[in-house]
Parts: sequence; structure tokens; C-alpha cells
Amino acid sequence: MIRDYFKDIEFAYPQLLFLLLLIPLLAGWYISRQNRQLASLRVSSLKSFHNTASWKRTLRHIGITLRLFAIAALIIAVARPQTSYEEKKTEGEGIDVVLCIDVSGSMLAQDFSPNRLEAAKQVAAEFVKYRPTDRIGLVIFAGESFTQCPLTSDHNMLAAQIYGIRGGFMVDGTAIGSGLATSVDRLRTGKTKSKVVVLLTDGENNGGLIDPKTAKEIAKALGVKVYTIGVGTEGFAPTPVQTPSGAIIMQQEKVNIDEKLLTEIATETGGKYFRAKDNESLKQIYAEIDQMEKTKIEISTTRRFNEKYYPLVMLALLFIFLEVLFRYTVFRKFP
Repeated sequence: MIRDYFKDIEFAYPQLLFLLLLIPLLAGWYISRQNRQLASLRVSSLKSFHNTASWKRTLRHIGITLRLFAIAALIIAVARPQTSYEEKKTEGEGIDVVLCIDVSGSMLAQDFSPNRLEAAKQVAAEFVKYRPTDRIGLVIFAGESFTQCPLTSDHNMLAAQIYGIRGGFMVDGTAIGSGLATSVDRLRTGKTKSKVVVLLTDGENNGGLIDPKTAKEIAKALGVKVYTIGVGTEGFAPTPVQTPSGAIIMQQEKVNIDEKLLTEIATETGGKYFRAKDNESLKQIYAEIDQMEKTKIEISTTRRFNEKYYPLVMLALLFIFLEVLFRYTVFRKFP
């Protein structure tokens, strides 16, 4: 109980706790005085008197003990034990961001750890974590596109959606144009001054109903800035491939990223193209985009205290009451 009471306790005046050193000094003074008094007393020869008063002699130190406990409790109370907590209020003008992530079969290539898709999910979730005032949405695409999560300020829910991304339920392929067009459409009705798409892919456009250049022109017309990220090592990457019999085998697949197209989309919309060749470079890219698209955030912190000295004052009063009670009842001296 005592350990729980003092958990997370801090003192407003911790220097006053040095007064607790008075307790052993007072106890030593009392013991010394008692020893001197005993040495000067003569032992009574009345055995009956000895037996009658023995229990009082046993309890004669209870008064000073209660007094010392009371003094200790008051000293700790005067030092003002308290707990504190911080109230943070975040204000700022955020931006609207859509994370557009390729979930085609080639995203399972293992030139990233454990694969491209899992690495992309991890850094995207981290990106969301550090943008508290932004509305962020999630679009995924393969041979077609799909809005996994509309623009939201509920970042915990969004992070769960990101970690829950799975490929294989859409037609396979790489529909960059459809993915970008869907992302821009999510931003179309937003009222923020800044609208951004972060598009991540590992291939060349080979599907969808919308040409990437058409999607780019739509983004330009609506004032949407697009950052593009090409993921994949140079040359070949180990990729799981399903055989006609249904077995999964690892096969070296050539990395084909349309860097010219991705650079064109980024440059003409006011964004930037990045190439990620491993987990670390992908993480750095998202960190760089985070720095480039800063939002205005003001955080005001108020520290509040909960005073914890009241029980100590009550405990000290209880000890004093008990001492007075014993003095005028059990140890009262009659004339």
C-alpha cells in the first residue's frame, strides 16, 4: 500500500525531507534520557507493585513513538508530495495526403526485407504516425485501383488499414494511371491549400482504364502535388511465382521500373521522384517527403499537479490523537 502511494510521487520542496534526520536524533535523545532515569531509580521491594505496573512499563514508550511518527508524517506532508500529468493541445493547419501503394504480385519480391510490400507498409505507417494534423487516405492498386481508406484524421484506424493491406484480391497488373486518378479523386473535394499524393510502385504501367499521363493532367488541373517512388533493386530480384500446378517457387525476375514516367509525373505536378533500392533508402525517402511537406503545428503543454499530502496530515493528526488518548487514560497519573 505504501509503495503504491509513493509510486510516481515527486516533491515540491524535496529539501525539507532532510528534516527527517531529526527523527533518529530525537529517538536517540529519548533513549539516552530514559537510561539516565533508570540508573537513578531504585528498584521497589514490593513485588505486588512490580507485577501491577509491569505492563505499563512495557508500553511506556508508545507515546514518544506516536509523536515521532506524527512529526515524520508532517515533515513529508510539508515537502508536498504530488503527482503530475501533462495536458497537450495540438493546433495547426494540416494538409490532405493520399498514400497510393502498388499491391501487384511483383511487390512480393524479396529484394527488400521481408518483401517490397511489407517494407512499404511499415514506412507508410511510420509516415502517418508523425503527421498528427493531416488528413490521410489510402489507395491501393494492381491491375485496377481501390480506395482502402478515405481521407481521415483517425490515424490509428488508418495504420490498421495499412498493416492490413493484402494483394491477390484484384486483377494482377500495374495500373499506375488508375491508382493516381483514384488518389486525385479522393483529394478533389478537400478544402486544404496543400494536396499531396505519394505514389509507390515497382513496375511499368500495363493495366487499368486510365492512362498515367491523363491522370497526371488531372492532378495538375486540381493542384495536386505527386511524389513518386520506384521500389526495386538493380537487375534481378527473387520473386515468388505460382506454377501451373499451384506450387510457389522462387524465381529471379527482372526489375522494370518506368522511371521516365514516374519522373515526368512528379516533376510536372511539383513533386519529386525517388528510387528506393532497399529498406533503409525507402525509409529515408518517406522522411524526406515528411520534411518537404511540413504542416504548421502548435503544441501547448500544461502541467497539472495532484496534491498527495492530505492523507499524511490526517495520519499525523491520528498519531497525535492516540498519544493524547494514551496519556490521559492508560498512563494518567492520579494524585
